[in-house]
Amino acid sequence: MEFGKSNWRTYDRGIEKEWLLTNGIGGYSSSTMIGANTRRYHGLLIASLKPPVNRHLILSKIDESLTINGEVHPLYSFQTPDYTMEGFKYLQRFVKNPLPTYLFSIKDAFIEKKISMIYGENTVVIVYRIFGGENASTLRLTPLVNFRDHHFNASRQHMDFVQTTTKDGVSIKPYHLDLDIQIFCSQGKYIPKDNDYFMNMDYAVERERGLHPTEDHYIPGYFEVEAAPGKETVVTVVATIEKEIKRKDGPALIQAEEKRLQQLIDKAGYEDPLAQRLVLAADQFIVHRSSTDSKTIIAGYPWFTDWGRDTMIALPGVTLSTKRFDDAKNILYTFSRYVKYGLVPNVFPDGGDEPPYNSVDASLWYFEAVYKYIQYTGDERFIFDHIYSALDEIIQAFRQGTIFKIKMDTDHLVSAGDPGTQLTWMDAKVGDWVVTPRHGKAVEINALWYNALRIFADLSKRLGKENAFYEELAEKVRQSFEKSFWNEEEQCLFDVITGESRDDSIRPNQIMAVSLSYPVLNGHKARKVVERVWTDLYTAYGLRSLSQKSKEYVGIYYGDQVKRDGAYHQGTVWTWLLGQFITAYVRVNGNSEEAQKMAMRFIEPFNDHLEDAGLGSISEIFDGNEPLIPRGCFAQAWSVGEILRAYAEDVLVR
Repeated sequence: MEFGKSNWRTYDRGIEKEWLLTNGIGGYSSSTMIGANTRRYHGLLIASLKPPVNRHLILSKIDESLTINGEVHPLYSFQTPDYTMEGFKYLQRFVKNPLPTYLFSIKDAFIEKKISMIYGENTVVIVYRIFGGENASTLRLTPLVNFRDHHFNASRQHMDFVQTTTKDGVSIKPYHLDLDIQIFCSQGKYIPKDNDYFMNMDYAVERERGLHPTEDHYIPGYFEVEAAPGKETVVTVVATIEKEIKRKDGPALIQAEEKRLQQLIDKAGYEDPLAQRLVLAADQFIVHRSSTDSKTIIAGYPWFTDWGRDTMIALPGVTLSTKRFDDAKNILYTFSRYVKYGLVPNVFPDGGDEPPYNSVDASLWYFEAVYKYIQYTGDERFIFDHIYSALDEIIQAFRQGTIFKIKMDTDHLVSAGDPGTQLTWMDAKVGDWVVTPRHGKAVEINALWYNALRIFADLSKRLGKENAFYEELAEKVRQSFEKSFWNEEEQCLFDVITGESRDDSIRPNQIMAVSLSYPVLNGHKARKVVERVWTDLYTAYGLRSLSQKSKEYVGIYYGDQVKRDGAYHQGTVWTWLLGQFITAYVRVNGNSEEAQKMAMRFIEPFNDHLEDAGLGSISEIFDGNEPLIPRGCFAQAWSVGEILRAYAEDVLVR
């Protein structure tokens, strides 16, 4: 991905595209294409103090300037409420291949800046290469330091830092904690400063989201590096909160990370460029969780942690389509250990307390993830030895009833929740306002319930256990499902059944009746569901969460939290649903070559999107209205996972 000046003719254009690096333990590095931070979540080093959570901003950015013949050229960009610094005017090219690389042109000199995180460490490395002209020059590097939870902003009056100059840099202790921020520079000299701060950095995206938009940063001092004329000068900067900086060779560190990423591409085995990009995107979500000493999947960057529902939906694409089978096994095993009340956790909270279990579908998506694991690996023994008992516990809990009024009814369909709860994936709630009430019998929950029963019957048969009961129960579910959910007038499925009431809203949840490993709907009705979803809900980047024909449709996801949550599942486009739609479309069209060609048409828009918003990844959501502006997290696990899974299984299979 290569970009030139046409992408940053103005500051506002230059901040539209963002990049992300991750370190495999929940930490990350992120900014915009012009290096201006526009979110509280932007920074060169956001460290995970308790992997993968408790994430703190450590190093906001490094402001660079180059002095030639006494003239200072600032290369950095930012906004305050009353000023815009436009150092991006010196930016000639920006490349992400796969690491972000900036190339600045100043008079007869060039400066290249390349950024990488160190995998498994809360460490960032930045390598500068100065290609000098006829005159000597001086590169000044000014770090902007902070130490605060990445969900909040910091202000000068609450900052307390003590710095100590070291042989080749500076060590900074925040708030007298047993933690040191170390910044190393391979060349030049360090000039400390006293009581110096960057005041009122303005975050345009936070302002748009209705949140506090300004923040202060601590400036401990700066590094000055002299560059001789006509030569290449290489400068390495390393920032970390690790106990020591083990490696200081910046080019070698960057080469090691590039090699690791190439190995992931080689392991996945795709020759297709789009698939390779998605493999790299998937890597960013697989992280280590210290509390369970296992792998997990971050739901989205920059603000989500690991959610049960998101993990199970994303797992096939993120781990199996990439041939990271050990990671998949590790994740499935970990969640099996946390099954309680017959449910898998909805989310592992940042605080590390007992996870909440307020999800009716996470446990049912677990069955789909397990079944996909067997299909990709053939590793039945692992499932029988470590997972089967958890699946059994889930089935019995749903049959007999568990918390949140989750229970199989007399018609064998599963009902869940009450007017005050939100247990399905459409879970937005503002105060006591459940934005999209779906208590009762939700269509995708019962499609998943049928799928789970069929998978459990299959596994029981392979294990030599009783399976006829579950096959018969699944058939009863199928008959009740078709009788109860089929909307003859609209030729599609009702969304929710609550008592005698049937919600005829046209929503994408019905696609799961056709897309899962064991579809509860087949034949003519399955085809009609796919047609209705395509006609009423399809967009280039996903499915709308509600038909535009509905009086409750909200087409733009924008504003403060109340406005955003009010639009979240009321028309907003979700990419992960497109993966399910593609699978359903190919299935009802007989897995034909023509169906696969059409599926490719559904995939192709992501060639463009991967070079927009979060570069190299797929956004969480988009506006329901054209032009489908990307919103929410700029990198979302189930968006990436489902597009990669559908691409691999339904398009690249021939």
